[in-house]
Amino acid sequence: QVQLVESGGGLVQAGDSLRLSCAASGRSFSTYNMAWFRQAPAKEREFVARIAWHGGSTDYAESVKGRFTISRDNAKNTVYLQMNSLKPEDTAVYRCAADTSRRGYDLWGQGTQVTVSS
Repeated sequence: QVQLVESGGGLVQAGDSLRLSCAASGRSFSTYNMAWFRQAPAKEREFVARIAWHGGSTDYAESVKGRFTISRDNAKNTVYLQMNSLKPEDTAVYRCAADTSRRGYDLWGQGTQVTVSS
């Protein structure tokens, strides 16, 4: 059973940086398209960024473009989200997700809390 485990969240001040990690178990990570989503209290889940299985294609939500960078290391079965110039509105639970069968994101981590104080 493949599992995704996020880490790297925390409490920071506006303008600070954080790097989230999502480690995957199993042997097929390098074939998965991966993404990060976030959900703030009382809000719907929001797409943040995605990266293709080969790492050569990325996409970002407008709200994070230019501040966040998604990357992956297939040798380490890990996807990252570098978050710079954090804002209070970035406060949310961040979850990574895997598209294991090219039919949508069907595998999710538990999430890591990011809190940005003003």
